[in-house]
Formats: sequence, C-alpha cells, structure tokens
Amino acid sequence: MHRLRAYLRAAHAQMPPVNAPYRPEGLIARPLYARVDAGAVAHNLARLRAALPAAGAPRLWATVKADAYGHGLARVLPALRDADGLAVLHLDEARNCRRLGWRGPVLVYGGLYSQADTLLLDTPGLHLVITHAAQLQWLAQSPAAERPAVWLRFAGDIHHTGFSADDYRAAFEVATDLAARGVIGEVGHLNHYARADEADGVATADAQFREVIRGLPGPVSTSNSAAVLRHGLQAAATQWVRPGLALYGASPFADRASSDLGLLPAMSLHSQVVGVQRVKAGAGVGYSGAFLAAEDMAVGIVTCGYADGYPRHAPTGTPVVVAGMRTRLLGRVSMDMMAVDLGPVPQAAIGAPVTLWGADGLSVEEVASSAGTIAAQLLTGLSARVPVAQAGAGPAR
Repeated sequence: MHRLRAYLRAAHAQMPPVNAPYRPEGLIARPLYARVDAGAVAHNLARLRAALPAAGAPRLWATVKADAYGHGLARVLPALRDADGLAVLHLDEARNCRRLGWRGPVLVYGGLYSQADTLLLDTPGLHLVITHAAQLQWLAQSPAAERPAVWLRFAGDIHHTGFSADDYRAAFEVATDLAARGVIGEVGHLNHYARADEADGVATADAQFREVIRGLPGPVSTSNSAAVLRHGLQAAATQWVRPGLALYGASPFADRASSDLGLLPAMSLHSQVVGVQRVKAGAGVGYSGAFLAAEDMAVGIVTCGYADGYPRHAPTGTPVVVAGMRTRLLGRVSMDMMAVDLGPVPQAAIGAPVTLWGADGLSVEEVASSAGTIAAQLLTGLSARVPVAQAGAGPAR
C-alpha cells in the first residue's frame, strides 16, 4: 500500500497543471495540432502589395495550390479577398475556388492535362497556362462555351515546362488565331525564374524572356514571392505577379528571416511532452541509438512524428521550443513521437507545451533549414491526422 501511495504521488506530480497549454476544444485527445491564422495571411498580402510601386502596380495572383500551401483554402480564402485573382495547379482546384465562393479570375498553372479537361471549362474567369502545342489543339476542338484566357509559358532558365525560344512565337501565332476565332480570350506571356531568391538571379533570365516576347501584345507575368521581394524593378514591369510562399509568412530566402521581411507566420504546429526519461551517460536515445548521451540527462518525449508530416530526416539539434525555452531534437524522429533535450528546461514535465514551428520565435524556415529541406515542404506536408484550429475561431478540420 505504501508503495502504491508513493507511486500515485509521483504520478500526480507529473500530471499537467490546471493551466495546461491550449488544446483545441472538440478535437481528438492526442495533444498535437496545427493552428492557422487567416489574419496573418491578410497581413502578408498587404505586405507584398506594399513591396510593389503604388503607381501602375501589377495585379496579384494569390497562389493557393496544394490547398493553400497546406493551410486550407476554406480557412484562408476570406483573408485573400483583396487579391486580384487566385492561382491553382489544376482545374479541380479552380472548381473548388468557385465552390467556396470566389468569383474573381483563377489562373490554372497546369493548364490542360488531356483533351478531356476541356469539358471542365465551364466557368467564366479561367486563365490557363499553356506549355505545349497539343494544349492549343485541344482548345481548338473544345466544346466549351466559355472562352478562357491563356498564358503562354516560356521555358526560361528553369526548363520545367513551356515553350523554347525557338518555338514561342509559333505558339503565339496559333493562340492569337484561336483568339481571333473566339475560341479563347486574351493571350498573355508567363515566365518563372529559376533563381529569383538570389541577388543576381533574375536579370539575365528576364532579358532573355523580354527578347523572346519583344513586340508581341498581351499582358506579362513573371514574379513569385522571391522576385516580388528582391527584384522589384522586374516585378513592377509586369501586369501580374504570383506570390505563394510569402503569403503564408515564410521567407523565400536562405539569408533573410520572415520577420525581417515583415511577414507573419500563418501556421504554427504545437504539441506536448507526453513522457520524461532519465537517460544515463552512454545510453542511446531513439532507434539505432542515433543519439548517445554524453552525461546523465532528462529527455522529453513529444507526440509528433513523421506520420504527422514532421521530417524524419531532421537531425539532432533541430530547434524545438518547450515551455517557452528553446532546446533541441535528439536522435531519430519516429512515426508518432520524437525526443527532445530537457536540459535547458529542467522544470518541464508531462504536459509541458511544445512549439514545433511557427510561434515562440521558431520559424518554419529555420526548422526546415535544420532538416535540410524548405518551408513549403513542411507546410504542405502535414498529414490529415493532424487536427487544425483556426486562430480567433472555433476548431476546424
């Protein structure tokens, strides 16, 4: 009986305090969740507009592909009401924008993947990015009553999709003929820089693009988040810009933090310490003993793993915040949990709050850099089993 009482007293001491950290009401009991702040998206949209010249400023496509970079289009769409248009990957995403109430123009980066996609051209205000000649042939045979605008993509220096310098003008002639016949609407010119995040990464590519389209009528679009924030002259010389990552509060630059750019994180990821281990010097932590304790230490077990979208390859030293104090990941991330160093947080116990990114001074791009990846992969990579709470509103899925 004495042993039982002692055990219960020790267990009670490890229980979360009455003022335990926030857990979204109505969500699953596991204390892992993401929080999305639509107000931050609205702030970042205004910040990107402010980076453009007030007079003759380009219009802005808000890129919302991959369900608004993992934030949930339905959650952030009200914050994008001041955007001039939305940009998505494929026609199903465009139709979802309409279902959610967006009535403005929608740019479809993927254009048409097959001739059957022309049956989906059933809504006004569509803009299709055209990357090869067959897409123009499909449009010529389209039964759709709507006349989408088209943007011819130049392959440029990234060479993902698009027309080469040798083929571009021939494609433009075909497109203008289709426009004259009333099959499509306006014909524009689109480029995507491969190195817009670099200080000298745009000038040569932009000059080549301008030479290819010299003398051709139609609007021009070139600039993503990095180009808008670092190459303002080129961005200002276009009719449309297409920011994505920066809308969600992450820096597109390796050498500049989002806070230095005036951006606010729109997603944060939170968990709790669910176990505490007293590890002896020389003992291993995690699979394969990937971390070996140099001395006796306290290790916190946090409920979050690679099945939740946290990168398995994040190494020891990846920053984590526990109970408001910065510390580090230890060993290998497993499917459902990870280990963290409680040395800097000796008061931490079961129930201590954990920030994995996006709050408490820990940016998603810093975590991504430590893990050898980019912020966009973390934001878009959260799995469906991670519940999402919306800042300033009730919990949502």
